[in-house]
Amino acid sequence: MSVIIIGSFAEFEKFVGQDLGVSDYITISQEQINLFADATLDHQWIHVDAERAKTESPFKSTIAHGFLNLSVMPHLWDQIVEVHNSKLTVNYGIEKLRFNQPVLVGSEVRLKAKLHSLVNLRGTTKAEIQVVLEIKDNKKSALEAIIVFLYHFQ
Repeated sequence: MSVIIIGSFAEFEKFVGQDLGVSDYITISQEQINLFADATLDHQWIHVDAERAKTESPFKSTIAHGFLNLSVMPHLWDQIVEVHNSKLTVNYGIEKLRFNQPVLVGSEVRLKAKLHSLVNLRGTTKAEIQVVLEIKDNKKSALEAIIVFLYHFQ
């Protein structure tokens, strides 16, 4: 896997409509789920109570929070594209987000990215990235969305 290096709007523009790549897999652990529950104050049993989940959950396991799955995307995105020469990068939005399937504890996920569109807004680069969070050995993805970043290239 090779990381794409982007240093300007013009360099980014060459990739519009193209697949950018795929990250490595990461494992979603119970510890990570519990820490996320603590950070977000979302301690719903389906996420944090492994014993109850074994008997009462339709998944027979705890599952990651949907927003935990979203929160690992910047880490995975950095494995696909490195943006240099940006004095400021802003997470601008998420469009067309769909949680397709729960991520069971212990599952491995990775990010697949495609540059959906790129716009120059008076010197600010608005990048819309079509993303799919894939679950290893599973045909159905965890989520799909278009994430929007604003890059302020120097």
